[in-house]
Amino acid sequence: MSDESNLPVEQVEEKPMQQESETPVLMEEPVLETEPDQPHDAVLLLAHGTPDVLGEMAEYLSKVTGGRALPREVVEELQHRYAEIGLKATPGEEAPPLTKWTLTQGFLLEQALNYTGPNTKVYVGMRNWHPYIADTVAQMRADGVKRFKAVCLAPQNSRTSVGLYRSAVKAAASGMEMTFVAGWAENPTLARAFADRLWPVWAEACAIAGRRVPVLFTAHSVPCRTISTGAASVIGARPGTPEQESPDPYPVEAKATAVQVAERLRVVGLTDKDWYFAFQSQGISGGPWIGPTVEDTLNALKAQGEVGVVMQPVGFLCDHVEILYDIDIAFREMAREIGLLLWRAESLNASPLLVQALEEVVSGEYPATVDEVVTV
Repeated sequence: MSDESNLPVEQVEEKPMQQESETPVLMEEPVLETEPDQPHDAVLLLAHGTPDVLGEMAEYLSKVTGGRALPREVVEELQHRYAEIGLKATPGEEAPPLTKWTLTQGFLLEQALNYTGPNTKVYVGMRNWHPYIADTVAQMRADGVKRFKAVCLAPQNSRTSVGLYRSAVKAAASGMEMTFVAGWAENPTLARAFADRLWPVWAEACAIAGRRVPVLFTAHSVPCRTISTGAASVIGARPGTPEQESPDPYPVEAKATAVQVAERLRVVGLTDKDWYFAFQSQGISGGPWIGPTVEDTLNALKAQGEVGVVMQPVGFLCDHVEILYDIDIAFREMAREIGLLLWRAESLNASPLLVQALEEVVSGEYPATVDEVVTV
């Protein structure tokens, strides 16, 4: 990829800029001529999970790390971050953002699936907190579900997230037939959903700045070992982790989503030299995490002479701590300190286009990457 400005980020080579449109119309996609899947008894949406109150933080983090205890100062720092986005010592009137929006997405998907087709129940299971995947699958079994499709609410396939979701579902779904969707990063309707959120804030930012403002797409970082092969893929991993024979597709798929979103804003003047990509929210576990980081990228943009930046996370489908704290508080404060204006595109949350994208994945209208169809 071209990087003429020596930024610690990746860009694609510029193509001739298309003429700006006074009345922008984001690109529509043709209907994919694929055969729909056979109906399933149910759909299982999978997400990360988040604690309900601050006092659950240590237990929650132990789930995230697979039982590895974290230092007290780490737990306290995470409690501080969650408190900054509204989590309290006692339950609030509504669930935390990640839980609220994930359950909302499940409800809206069920409505969409049942509007014209057979009744399909949509369930939600979390890997690290309530409702746990195992508990949700137990409820599915009690409801008579024998055949279901599992879809991760993380469109980009990753061994550190999707792989763990798969293992959790397989462990709970004995005797049930599971179709597991491993990735749907390049679903055109997903790109349209992100573009729909990005366009208004980018237009506003450019108007306020009086010039073109760069867009910074992001996705969650992962440890370098998780995308490596051979011996490097097990350094620092949990005991029993096998060496990986092939590279993890995650960083490629994350950037592929960004490419598709940027392409849909070409009609309103976004060129290939107007956008960048970085990985955010690097963890504290041993060993390096993949980059470039948002912090390095913001500094580089400032050094290049930019006056502001519009951020859009394309690896997240709803609000949660990595967006509401890492971007809205931490990155915005850093940007202020170095003299950059910072805007963020609204998260997808209850986006009708996101629901449509999920419906296409479930129905088979979009040919998602299916990891396996097995009777567990």
